Amino acid sequence: MALTGIQIYKLLPQTNCKDCGDPTCLAFAMKLAAGKAELSQCPHVSDEAKSQLAEASAPPIRVVTLGNGDAAFKCGGETVKYRHEKTFVNACGILVYLSNDMDDAKVDAELKNLYEVSFERVGYTLAANGAYLADAKGDKDSFLALVKKVAAAGDKAIVLECDMDTLSAAAEILKGKKFAAAGANADNAEACIEFCNANGCVPVITADGMAAASEAGAKFVAKGSKEVLIDAGWTDIRSALTENIGARRAALDKKMRDVGFPTISFACKMTDDLFTEMAYANMLLAKYSGIVVISTLDPAVVLPTTVNRLNIYTDPQRPMTMDQGIYEINAPGPDSPVIITTNFALTYFVVSAEVEASRVPTWLLIMDTEGMSVLTAWSAGKFVADAMAPFVKKSGIEEKINHKKIIIPGYVAQISGEFQEELGDGWEVVIGTREAADLPKFLKDY
Repeated sequence: MALTGIQIYKLLPQTNCKDCGDPTCLAFAMKLAAGKAELSQCPHVSDEAKSQLAEASAPPIRVVTLGNGDAAFKCGGETVKYRHEKTFVNACGILVYLSNDMDDAKVDAELKNLYEVSFERVGYTLAANGAYLADAKGDKDSFLALVKKVAAAGDKAIVLECDMDTLSAAAEILKGKKFAAAGANADNAEACIEFCNANGCVPVITADGMAAASEAGAKFVAKGSKEVLIDAGWTDIRSALTENIGARRAALDKKMRDVGFPTISFACKMTDDLFTEMAYANMLLAKYSGIVVISTLDPAVVLPTTVNRLNIYTDPQRPMTMDQGIYEINAPGPDSPVIITTNFALTYFVVSAEVEASRVPTWLLIMDTEGMSVLTAWSAGKFVADAMAPFVKKSGIEEKINHKKIIIPGYVAQISGEFQEELGDGWEVVIGTREAADLPKFLKDY
């Protein structure tokens, strides 16, 4: 049973130390009760109180971890319905569907994609998270061969769908790996909990709709299970979206623990058309699947889907930024040009990519503008002459070059005169391009 804010408050230190980030222990207790804070934020809570508050302070949607080492990922743990309220926390996992009725070439190609297809964007590596393995033929030997092949490929997440006898053999192959096993329901809950506890894996409740999943979920909650996934058997996008949204609202608003687990949705089972499948997958990323299973990890699929996921799961209240400082591109020397721009991460990566493509050795000065783009920072008075000049002088760039020329973005050409005056000491301000795409030619002609 969920505790009220006052009940939680009575178990807290009541020192109002503010170490949790809230002004009072009561305010923190109210956040805990609402599922908008975590008990770990209070460094002074006693062990006795921790044990009493463990369930009350658990996120409305439990966290599930799959995979191992650097390849592990988390899903669930969400505390809000809309990202602008706070932020979404653990990005939805993207898994590729593989089965033992696929030919070896298809399996090998998708495994290659799983471990080799990735993209860099604003400092993040974008890639898929694992594979969903199904015994589509009911053939133990061929399925175990598939499991061995996927397990040998690396440490990314694996979810298994097979009968219990095959699952027991597969668990031996996956010993030491954090995987998930489908097939749990209200009737076999105790046996599944015992198996998963013994093998260190995550049970997947497999049901026909969220009502049946909720019935099974209640049994797992009663047994104290922390990590559980739900596959409600959706085969159409309408049911998947409707019930995912309903489950999120039930978990957050009504504190219904029996549906407070990440869900698995199969975009690959909802249509035979790849473009429609990808549209469905991206809808399910937003509303509100913990894992989405798709039919292929072709680069043309992975890039737009993972970029969309990145946009959904980054904090909308905190712009992505780069550290202020001097960045060396293409091994610059004393005669190399100097460019200054803002620390908005997207600005940095677009500019640096174009400079790198030009192969012209260049010094790139990144100035802290609180994550604003060039025009926004200029409008806000963050990227203006009397702020830029002190930064340049303190940056240490003068010790690295034998000239005093600096290139500014073309969008702020109007500050060139004032900037040059603020710099003084013989500095020359050069107006650069308005668009990053024009930088290679500009630098080659510079």
